Amino acid sequence: MFSLFSNPEQLVYIAFTLIIAFTLHEYAHAYVAYKFGDPTAKNQGRLTFNPIKHLDPIGTILILIIGFGWARPVPVNRFYFKRPRLAGVLVSIAGPLTNLVLAFIAQGLYMGLVIGGVELPPFAIGLLNTMVYLNILLFIFNLIPLPPLDGYRIIADLVPNNVRPKLTQYEPYGGIIFLIIAITPLSQYTISPLFGTMIPAIQHTFGKFFGLLFGLNG
Repeated sequence: MFSLFSNPEQLVYIAFTLIIAFTLHEYAHAYVAYKFGDPTAKNQGRLTFNPIKHLDPIGTILILIIGFGWARPVPVNRFYFKRPRLAGVLVSIAGPLTNLVLAFIAQGLYMGLVIGGVELPPFAIGLLNTMVYLNILLFIFNLIPLPPLDGYRIIADLVPNNVRPKLTQYEPYGGIIFLIIAITPLSQYTISPLFGTMIPAIQHTFGKFFGLLFGLNG
């Protein structure tokens, strides 16, 4: 799961990538919410590309220390939405999809430059590969259906009205459940296989697409 984090030389790539990834992820939530009529995030200065507005102090410190952290969640007031379910799903999925697009762009840029005969310096190769890997990881991670992740919010908006209150009563335990399946030995049966399967699969799909685009697959 954290193979990139084991090399201290990668810390700059990781920190740079996560700052961009977190900023655009949270901006996407704020932007889509605003487009559906919720000005909450905009009024709090979150409809911006300024990383300072989105980064959590503790999460940022951990990025600098261990290469991973978190951002400040964007506030969303569902009462502004005319169609709360649809808007809620689109606001929630906007962040993870932004990470997927960032990974797609980074891999396309890397392959395009290499195929075009550009000799990339090692730092550019390391940075682009890190951007691909970590943004795919964030895409998958945020779609895990546990609170407070985006995947849970999507599920909560898709289930019938009579089911949602039942989900809500388990929300306080979401973080505990995630820690159990992520940092205990159970991770080898839960999180690790998920990332170990999905990240290479998405990278391969991107590679096939750009291979066809650049005429490498026949």
